[in-house]
Amino acid sequence: MSDDDVEALFLRSDELADLATMDEYVDAVREGYRQRGEGAPAEPRTKLPNEHPPGFFTAYLAILPDTGVMGTYTYGAGFGTKDAHFMLPLYDSESGEPLALLDGASMNPYKTGATGAVGVDALARADASSVALIGSSAQARGQLLATATVRDLERVDVYSTTKEHREDFAAEMNEQLDATVAAVASSAAAVEGADIVITATRAPEPVFDGDLLETGTHVTAMGQYSTDVREIDSTAMQKAKYVPDLRARTRTDAGAFIVALEEGAIDEDHVHAELGEILAGVEPGRESPDEITLFDSGGTAIETVAAGHMLYERAKERGLGETIAFSPASEAMMGKPDS
Repeated sequence: MSDDDVEALFLRSDELADLATMDEYVDAVREGYRQRGEGAPAEPRTKLPNEHPPGFFTAYLAILPDTGVMGTYTYGAGFGTKDAHFMLPLYDSESGEPLALLDGASMNPYKTGATGAVGVDALARADASSVALIGSSAQARGQLLATATVRDLERVDVYSTTKEHREDFAAEMNEQLDATVAAVASSAAAVEGADIVITATRAPEPVFDGDLLETGTHVTAMGQYSTDVREIDSTAMQKAKYVPDLRARTRTDAGAFIVALEEGAIDEDHVHAELGEILAGVEPGRESPDEITLFDSGGTAIETVAAGHMLYERAKERGLGETIAFSPASEAMMGKPDS
């Protein structure tokens, strides 16, 4: 290691797992999106598919100048391992020097759930107390636990296609939440009468009938990250005030929006605002208790960099991780100049 090398912190997934509460994730993500609403740069997902062996490589970028950090979230899924691996490098946004490299696997449901909760807090009615949750995966768990930090929940109806999974999920969440959590036999049974509808699936087709949405309902859809997945039908899209995490995603991977546009149910002006614009006060959020609102949370580096930096700060406070050295390009590529 030379005198010019920069030390960064390498943090393993197990070191990050219990570093922060869900409230802290929500606060960090909310602040990240506020900065985006005031002009912080962010780019939507770039996804490179591979046919032999089947898999894909994904990356997205964000700079959060007020926090002083920038980063890119990358992961490879499939290929020979038939699994996924996540990496989050963080850089100082003033100096450009590396701060940390995080194994981003364990934080994923938390930062994604926190994003959904920020959307709920910005768009759902203040008195919303009942949730329809479609999905019973780790991502569904993250969405529900985070939503419970921003609304006083009384009832949660859970539906997923496997009876045993939804019943196990309901039993687990009943132990963790004050709300009554019940497994139901259909998405329709969950959605009817719900104040908040959360979809956390990888479904290629809509998971509920948009005609079931009642006035005043808020929908958070998190499985909208590809043109091949579409949790929300065109009826729901048409009825709702539509808010994506990033406007640019409506041209690349916001499946439900793209299909509704192709079907003529909506036009390109259907985007009300980005989530960050609402948090920054640039655009209004919910303007009436009767509005139906929809937050399209397909995933960005905004929440990932914001949450990752928060975890990095917690790790430094606790003396976690190990240091790794990075050489500046001027030295590594050119060699040190003669003195």
